[in-house]
Parts: sequence; C-alpha cells; structure tokens
Amino acid sequence: MNDLRTDASLRLEARIAGGLYLIVIVTAGFAEAFARGKVIVSGDAAATAANILAHETFYRLGGAADMLNLACDIAVAILLYDLLRPVSKTIALLSSVYKLVGDGVTAVATLEHFAPLVFLSGQTYLNVFSTEQLHAQAMASVRLHSQAYNIAMVFFGFNCLLLGYVVYKSTFLPRLIGVFLSVAGVCYALNSFARFLSPAFAAHLFPYILWPGLLGEWSLALWLTVFGVNIPRWKARAAARPGVTANEWATTR
Repeated sequence: MNDLRTDASLRLEARIAGGLYLIVIVTAGFAEAFARGKVIVSGDAAATAANILAHETFYRLGGAADMLNLACDIAVAILLYDLLRPVSKTIALLSSVYKLVGDGVTAVATLEHFAPLVFLSGQTYLNVFSTEQLHAQAMASVRLHSQAYNIAMVFFGFNCLLLGYVVYKSTFLPRLIGVFLSVAGVCYALNSFARFLSPAFAAHLFPYILWPGLLGEWSLALWLTVFGVNIPRWKARAAARPGVTANEWATTR
C-alpha cells in the first residue's frame, strides 16, 4: 500500500506541475500577445492611450492574467525541483531559483502594466499635467514593462537551459523534451540580449526566435499533464542517489 500511495502521489504531482505549467503558458500568451499586444501602437502615445481606455477591462484582464501566471509559476518551480532532484539536486535547484528570480522581476514589471491606468484615470490631482504629458507617461510605463519583461526572460532562459539538461539526463522523461527546453533557453536569452544591444536587429528576430521556446515549454507541460513521469525509472534514479535508500527518499516526500 505504501508503494501504491507513493506511485499515486508522484503521478499526481507530475500532472499538477504539468497542468499549472499549461496555465502559465496560456496566461502569459494572453497577457503579452493580446492584452498588451493589441492595444500598444508603437511610437504613438495618443493612440496607445486611446486603445487602453477603449479596452480598459480587457487590459485589466491582462494584468490579472500576469498575476495568475506568477502564482502558478512559483508552484511549478517548486514541483519541478522536487520531481527532478533525483537527477541532480544542485542543478534542479539552480534551475528553479532562476525561474523564481524571473518571477520576481515579472511581478515588479506588472506594476508598470497597471501604471497607464493611473495616468489615464482622469483624477483631479493629475490636472497639473497636460493630456500629452499623461499620454507620454502612460506610454513610457508600457515601454518600461517591456524592458523589465526582457530582463525576466534572461532568467527564464537560464531556467529552461538547466531544466533541459536535467530532463535530458533524467531517463524518466523523454530526452527530446530536454533538447527542446535547452534550445528554448538559448533562444529566450538571445532574444533578450538582442533587444538590449540592438533593438532594430531584435525586431527582425521576433517572433521567430521565440517559437523554439514555445515548443520546449508546451512539450514538457503536455507530457507531464498527460503521461506524468516513468515511475519505475524515477524510483531507480532516486534510489541510486549516493547514501539515500528508496525508503528514505520516499519518507522525505
């Protein structure tokens, strides 16, 4: 019965991690591609402000999606660490730390998502600014959010790179997913550094350089949700850790 419960627990943990990862991907895509992407007009502060006000509820949903994304992603970081620590506790931990740091940067960046709603709220204390100045401040907030998002993606890039390594070495998850994730990590980091160093060049890379990232993350999330992990192989890796028996490992869970 103990083994059965352990198997069920491990299977459930993997599927919860995969399900939460799917929520992370969907909410991030909605917030970035739709809630922000559909209202921002590059180089036109007035048009961007008008779009935000015309679709205020939709824009607010984008910020709420970001917060749901972060809540789920923190859980994903912990669950993936627990699932992958039999492979390498150090690298699994480092991967999760990179993810958590990226989440922290994204959380701060979300303030800039909501900032335009303050500048465009029409409150009397804002009367000291002209309409053009308020539009410019709203646009600047949107652009600062974009910069902070790129900073966060550097950490997510290293997270995916290390995550890909431990998945590849795991034997209880498909190696191909590990390859996809490592490629995703490199692409995320390259995209961000390109935006830091040469925005014009980065514009030619986007969105093509991000497709490998989506492939890697979708692959892992779907596999965990549908199939979980290969439990006999997971147990074998856990039992093979130096100085740790299978029963001792199970009691730490």
